[in-house]
Parts: sequence; structure tokens; C-alpha cells
Amino acid sequence: MLNITLPDGSRRGFEAPVTVAEVAAAIGPGLAKAAIAGKVDGKLVDTSHRIEADAQLAIVTEKDAEGLEILRHSTAHLLAYAVKELFPDAQVTIGPVVENGFYYDFAYKRPFTPEDLAAIEKRMGELAAKNEPVVRRVLPRDEAVAYFKGLGEHYKAEIIGSIPAGEDVSLYREGGFEDLCRGPHVPSTGRLKHFKLMKVAGAYWRGDQANEQLQRIYGTAWATKDELAAYLRMLEEAEKRDHRRLGRELDLFHLDEHSPGTVFWHPKGWTVWQEVEQYMRRVYRDNGYLEVKGPQILDRALWEKTGHWEKYRDAMFTTESEKRDYALKPMNCPGHILIFKQGIKSYRDLPLRYGEFGNCHRNEPTGGLHGIMRVRAFTQDDGHIFCTEDMILPECVAYTTLLQQVYKDFGFTDIIYKVATRPAARIGSDAIWDKAEHALMESLKRSGCAFEIAPGDGAFYGPKIEYTLKDAIGRQWQCGTMQVDFSMAERLGAEYVAEDSGRRHPVMLHRAIVGSLERFIGILIEQHAGALPAWLAPMQAVVACISEGQADYAANVAKALQKQGVRTHLDLRNEKITYKIREHSLQKVPYILVVGDKEKANGAVAVRARGNEDLGVMPLADFQSKIAGDIARKA
Repeated sequence: MLNITLPDGSRRGFEAPVTVAEVAAAIGPGLAKAAIAGKVDGKLVDTSHRIEADAQLAIVTEKDAEGLEILRHSTAHLLAYAVKELFPDAQVTIGPVVENGFYYDFAYKRPFTPEDLAAIEKRMGELAAKNEPVVRRVLPRDEAVAYFKGLGEHYKAEIIGSIPAGEDVSLYREGGFEDLCRGPHVPSTGRLKHFKLMKVAGAYWRGDQANEQLQRIYGTAWATKDELAAYLRMLEEAEKRDHRRLGRELDLFHLDEHSPGTVFWHPKGWTVWQEVEQYMRRVYRDNGYLEVKGPQILDRALWEKTGHWEKYRDAMFTTESEKRDYALKPMNCPGHILIFKQGIKSYRDLPLRYGEFGNCHRNEPTGGLHGIMRVRAFTQDDGHIFCTEDMILPECVAYTTLLQQVYKDFGFTDIIYKVATRPAARIGSDAIWDKAEHALMESLKRSGCAFEIAPGDGAFYGPKIEYTLKDAIGRQWQCGTMQVDFSMAERLGAEYVAEDSGRRHPVMLHRAIVGSLERFIGILIEQHAGALPAWLAPMQAVVACISEGQADYAANVAKALQKQGVRTHLDLRNEKITYKIREHSLQKVPYILVVGDKEKANGAVAVRARGNEDLGVMPLADFQSKIAGDIARKA
């Protein structure tokens, strides 16, 4: 008798070895139809996998995260199958799952066109409709190499050739196509119904620019038609909100090949930057942070002590002067430690909080750059708290409360919290790690935050909390961090005088709320679709006259608002008022004030709010109170 234990603890007995599919069928026809794979003693397997001994089994369906990943991986194979059907000379390489979809890299004699993509997608649908079984077989490595070489698939043969000699490899066949893969896969192609090919991009073989360039076809796949449609709608909305397009249309910034990976801020964009920076500066000031400023270039010897020269050098911009090697700083932490070391510090000085709007540089690969979201030169709202172990908990509680208020002011209320715990390779005693991890988790509990745990995802020098924002269309942006560091202060010799007059190394808490200001502003632009709230908008109000007869009054209105501190533009152009309103509406200005003869006579303004909302005529003083309230409330 063979016993199968199910996730609910129940057991099923079978007289002989049984497949995952047969267990699912024994449970019920609905589950048999829904089964995509199985999880036997924690290992994902195909539904055709035969269970030979007592085991724990979970049936995986497309409703499970693992099931959706299998579905997407199988769709990548379907893509390769369709390409080989339509373009027999194309060579296949690799086709992994990525967030929300998959891709597959191909070597082909010419670029794939949009028409090719449409034809490939159509052929995928036809192949899926055949409902061909997906069958697994195992070959010795050398036999598999010879097999793919015989097919002319030299890239695939090279992949297999890199596997240690003597090992077996698994292959999956569907119809006339067979591919190398560890699996598992869906039972048949008929399970693949809801997919779409998205785009073609360039990629290098094995990710090395020295190798030949391949063509990467991206696609997405979902369990249901409705989920696919919702995802495509989200992408359409994301396109409308793309910060790069809005940056051009709203004249906020531009990017230039004369300095790839850096941002040229225009006057309006720099106004937004200053609002974010000055807001965060007030946050520093009101929460006990002392603002500092460290140098951009630091000697190689310092980066060797911190470990960055060995582990991070390829991502650093380096230079040489007078036979000394230097690097542009990729982060601000070492500079803050050097500031901390000036003068004797006592336990009475702790916690000591430093904050800096630190300019950093990282040599990101060109292919990884993305607008102002991923750049080579960026500024962080970087803070470091030097404290004792007993101070970690209260500092983390205060920080989470502060971060929540900051995100709320910027329009984000949905935050995901994750605690990354100790990795296998780490420094420090288990007792210290226990205390640090407890402090991080307890701080979130005291702040009323539900959180996930990411086992082993902490840095070698300490655990961390990651704070991830959800934006208006459901995308996630990891911005804030609180990281405990037992190492760097000690490495650089930072000490304080303890209560017993002994010397101690402080614990260092690395924290950032918005992270990179460039990236955060990009997120803000996309969150608000360019229509930034009044307090952040580069231009908060426009005053437009109907004719020249109201020019003097319009100028006085604008001057009164400017004196109040409202960023105001005066439009006295000899254009129709409808033209002016439309032009400023496209620039997403929060308020357009129209003044004609009646408004001039009554000391009033006709107010249009963003979104073509007519607020009617009101005394200028009333509008001044209204916009002052909007700005004060971060409305």
C-alpha cells in the first residue's frame, strides 16, 4: 500500500505506484481537469510524474502562483515551437519566465518584424488548439549534445555542453518541437489559451556584449481571459502615464546621449525636484536629523576597507590623480562614518542621526537605463543612525511612522512591508541577529503593519525592512529601506565611549524614504499621470485675461498670488481665451484663473480646476484661501 498525504492532512491509499494526474482524478474530476503539475515532498513535478513511495502531495493549478509560472514557461516553449514552424532556420536559445510573462531568445538571419510577431502569435494559437501532449524524456548529457547538434541547434548544444559530464538532462516534446528544460510543464498545449506577444528587443548571447546579438521576443500569459485583458489595460494606462513622455510634454526634463544615464532638469522639473527635496529637508529637521554633506570622490583605500573595491568595483566610476586611485561614491555610508569619527562620541550622543542629499554615481549598463527611473547619477535622501543595539527597536518604530506620513503626503497609502532575514553567509553572532530581526519585526507590529518575511534575503552584515509602494494602477515600487549594519562602522574604526567608559562600535542603521530622488519623481509623475497635486505642481496657477482691457488687473492678481508664494504664470497673450485654457489644461496646471471685465469690476476671478471643472466666480481672497489650504493639506 502506498500512502499519499494531501495538504489538508488527509491520506489516500493506492495499491501500486501512481501518477500525480491519477491522484488528482481520484480526488475528483474537477481537480483532474484543473491540475497543471504536482508538488511531491516539496518538489515541483509534471502531472505524469510517477510516485513510487509514500509522499506528501499538493496538486498545483493555474490559480497557484507556481501554476501560473509553469503556464508562462510552457507558453515560452509554445512560442519557440511556433517560431520553428514558421522560420525553420531560426535557432532557439533560452526562454525563461519573467515578471508577468516570459521571453525567448532566437538567432535569425534578419530582424523579426511586427508582421512576423502577429504571424507567430497566430501560429501559437493554432498549435495550442491541437492540444498536443507535452512529453518529458531524459538523455545522458553527451547524447543530448549530439542530438541538438544534429538538429543544427548549436546554441542549445552549447548550453548542454556546459553541464558536468555524466549528468542526465531532461527534454520536453510537444508535436514536432523538442526543447531542453528541467520542467515541469503543463500536460498539453491546450492548457495555453490566454497569451499575447508584446515586443521584440535585442539581447546578447549569455548576456555578454562580446557575443553575437540575438532577438528576444517578449510575451505575457495568464490563467484567464479576464486577467489577460486587465493586464493589457494596465499596460495601456501605464503607457499614458510614462514619465519619459510626460517629461517631454510637460517640459520637465530631458535625457541626452552626451551624458547617458543622467538627467537634464528643465526649470519646471527642477521646481518639482526642489519641492521634494525641501519637503524631505523639513522631515530631517523635524525628526532629529543633522544634515551633512560628504565629498563626491574618495580614495581607493577607503573603498577597500568597506569591501566595495573588491565586490562593487565594476559598478563604480574610478579616476586617478598623482598616482592615487579614487572612485566617485556609489553610496554615502562611508562618508557619514568619517564624519562620525571626528571628535569623541559618548553614549549620551546616541542615537546620532545624519541625513544627506547625497549625489551618487553607479556605472549601470546602458541596456539597463530607463528614463529617470534607472540612471547613473542620482541623489538619495540618505540617512544613517548611529545607535546602540537597545536603540534599534525605538528607532525603527519612529522611522516607520515617519515613512508612512511622508508617503501619504505624496499620495501613497498602500504600502507592502517585508523583513529580509539572515543569510547563510553572514557576520555577527546569532544573538545579535536575533535581537536585530526581533527589533525590525516588533517595530512593524507596533506600527500596526502586517509584513512578509523573506528568509535569507538580508545582507551579510544585517537584516532589513523593505517598504514597497503600490501606485494608482497597482504596480509596485520598492523605495524605502531600514537596514541594520553591524559591520561598516567597525570596519572603519568608528567608536563611542560607553557608560562603563569602554569603547564600543555603534550599530549603524541605513535608511532612506524616497530613495533616489530621480526615481521617486519619476514614480510621482506616473502615479499622478503628470497631474501633480497643487503643492508639488511646477506651476500652481495661471492667470489669463480675456482681452487687453483686463491686463493690468490680471497682472495685479498674479502679483498677489506670487507674493503669497503661489507659483503663478501670467498669460497676457493676444489669443482667444478658449485657446489659452486648452493650452494650460494640457500642461495639467491645477488652477486657471480667467479675468474679464466683470471679474475686474468685482475684484474676483473665474476659477477652472484641473479636469475642466468650473468652480465659478469667487473673490480673489477666497481663491487665495482655497489654494493655500490645498498646499497646506498636500491636497
